[in-house]
Amino acid sequence: MAIANYIHDLLYRYECVILPGFGAFITQQHSAGIHPSSGEFFPPRKTVSFNRQLIKNDGLLANYIMEAEKVSYNNALEQIEQFVQDLELVLEKNKTVNFQNVGSFSLTEGEKLQFEPAAQMNFMKEAFGLDSFKRNAVSREVYKQQAQEIEEKVPVAFTPERRANRWLKYAAVGLVAIGLSGAAGLNIYSDQVNEHNIAEQQKAASQLENKIQQATFVIDNPLPAVTLKVSKQTGNYHIVTGAFREAENAAKAVEELKAQGFKARQIGENRFGLHQVISSSHETRREATNELYRVKKNNPGAWLLVEEL
Repeated sequence: MAIANYIHDLLYRYECVILPGFGAFITQQHSAGIHPSSGEFFPPRKTVSFNRQLIKNDGLLANYIMEAEKVSYNNALEQIEQFVQDLELVLEKNKTVNFQNVGSFSLTEGEKLQFEPAAQMNFMKEAFGLDSFKRNAVSREVYKQQAQEIEEKVPVAFTPERRANRWLKYAAVGLVAIGLSGAAGLNIYSDQVNEHNIAEQQKAASQLENKIQQATFVIDNPLPAVTLKVSKQTGNYHIVTGAFREAENAAKAVEELKAQGFKARQIGENRFGLHQVISSSHETRREATNELYRVKKNNPGAWLLVEEL
């Protein structure tokens, strides 16, 4: 099942991988945490779920197959179509289909497709190699209690050697006091140096400002001031509405989206040489998800890209 392996590879880099005609694999990130009762630590992770509604081809899987197997785009689409047909036939026979390291599919009694993600699978590449572990309980108070019990049972005799140690303790306290006074003096000197540097900087800035004020610039027939308001889109969540092989088609798509009121733009070529067009960018995932649902009403092939541009 080579196509299942390709889906597995893409899930490490993308949040949505569509298997055209069948459904979409969607990943979701989870923060690191500690189980409240067992004390087990879990590293940050990215799990996968399945959406049966997203079936339209977005070109991602087909382009990856084309690149990996050095075949044409149409040949890649034919492989995907044949794979989906075989998958549907196996499920109709009430058999379970396993996508290695991704999950398994099966049909329930009500002919509903059920997806079970692979256990312990983490698609967050930044957390590769990290595993959960259980922290040990700190027994510091237990040791302190045991020491107190021993002191109560065993008498302590003060010997001349013990008294000598006591005088050494006082001497050590005196040395610490001397060291602290020296450190305080060093801090005072450091503060004086900083105050001197700040004063010199202010003096230099004042001299420079006086020289600038002495200069006079005379401009005949000055041009009127022009104020332009440019709204720059920010955020790492982008709504991708299309990817085009030709740059002219991408530019045309941008103009059409702008005519519809979108702040569309091109974000360059992806690794497959396709010119990507986005309709908008957003600061939060919630804003981007709401906008994606709205865009999908007219463009079912739109998808969410999470990337710092």
